[in-house]
Amino acid sequence: MQHRFYNAANCSGLAPINEKYSQITDPIALYDLLTEIWSENTCAPRLRSNWSTGNPTVGQCSITAFLAQDIFGGQVWGILRPGGTYHCFNIVKGVSFDLTSEQFGVERLDYLSAVPQSRDVHFEKEEKLQRYLTLKAGLEKALGIS
Repeated sequence: MQHRFYNAANCSGLAPINEKYSQITDPIALYDLLTEIWSENTCAPRLRSNWSTGNPTVGQCSITAFLAQDIFGGQVWGILRPGGTYHCFNIVKGVSFDLTSEQFGVERLDYLSAVPQSRDVHFEKEEKLQRYLTLKAGLEKALGIS
């Protein structure tokens, strides 16, 4: 499988810090699992009309980035987008990766303009917390974690 997410070529050496997810060898393996789990139900409500199986990363950025943080550690960063929302991605041990960058097609994002993001602020929105919990439950089911 070709991995087209941002910086996929440089994140293969990042191992999970959370023993619970030791089956996930690196962010590429997480991406492969998530391609089967992302759904319209885990997509941000304002973007659901754009979600499809052909572009499953649409509207999945913050919940995916915080789930990746649970697994690999590091920090979640955000790029300010038109309309005042942030597109989230991860930086772990100095390596940035964006598992949901494919949703933007050929648009180049300015990762250098990013600012740190807070889990508490993002999850103040109950619908976002519920989408994160749904994504996490789907991953744990795929891994056979109870």
